[in-house]
Amino acid sequence: MVGIFSLVTGWPGPSGFGSSSTAEQVTQGIDGTNLTAIITGGASGIGLETSRVLALRGVHVIIGVRNVKAANEAKKTILTEIETARVDVLELDLCSIRSIRAFADNFIALNLHLNILINNAGIMFCPFQLSQDGIEVQFATNHIGHFLLTELLLDKMKNTVKTTGIQGRIVNLSSIAHTHCYKNGIRFDHINAKDGYNDKRAYGQSKLANILHANELSRRLQEEGVNITVNSVHPGLIMTPLFRHSAVLMNFLKFFSFFLWKNVPQGAATTCYVALHPRLKGVTAKYFVDCNEMTPSSYARDEALARKLWDFSHKLINSVSKP
Repeated sequence: MVGIFSLVTGWPGPSGFGSSSTAEQVTQGIDGTNLTAIITGGASGIGLETSRVLALRGVHVIIGVRNVKAANEAKKTILTEIETARVDVLELDLCSIRSIRAFADNFIALNLHLNILINNAGIMFCPFQLSQDGIEVQFATNHIGHFLLTELLLDKMKNTVKTTGIQGRIVNLSSIAHTHCYKNGIRFDHINAKDGYNDKRAYGQSKLANILHANELSRRLQEEGVNITVNSVHPGLIMTPLFRHSAVLMNFLKFFSFFLWKNVPQGAATTCYVALHPRLKGVTAKYFVDCNEMTPSSYARDEALARKLWDFSHKLINSVSKP
């Protein structure tokens, strides 16, 4: 088990990697030229580093992002460094069900394979607000958006597995913050209520949902006998644009806990490891920290809660979807 000692020192765990490992290091020697990956939020922070490193390993990267102009600039940056990189950009607003459906349709129209889906994008510690679909914005962006996106792309991924024989991989970016959520884990009866809203617990709720989604989807795929794995990762503490709503607080905390924070190449390592490393073939429904498997909270391991969230998510999407 990766403990505080490993976190502080960077001492490697059973995988041979630890908190100080970088995305390039954990993917060294891996050939991804036959793979296509979608990375949400892949134009900034650890998402950009994930895009860059996967492109470096030969993966055809599709960046799904709201700010297409910024993503095209990120693409140029990657191509400047890696002339052979294959990177494309498609517009995706995870706060909008209509945008998510359009993204899925646009990707499918490209007639590409889909081997890897990295649900990376997210927002953090936002003041209370509702998405354009009327869903609390952190839950909408971090969970519901990725839940729907994954569902819309799942048949494409299943077909890719059948056609290529290559195992598919889905990676949900969660957080250690999933342990700091509301009482009973998810506020099912008050998901969009302003009363009782807490920006930190709402974020933790959405990150808990990421793990529960991964675990329940994994269970269903295993029942079907489909060769697709679904895992969750905690990237670590990294100062990225995610902290824009609480920059002063985070800078204060970082001053007193500097030894716990990672740089961006280290922050992208666990995602890249779980997405690409051959050692993880067949490994599913697990939670990774610093490129090593860890045990998440009891709520995150609650199978009944995962099934309830699955059904609730479908009902919520159906209730706000427009023809």
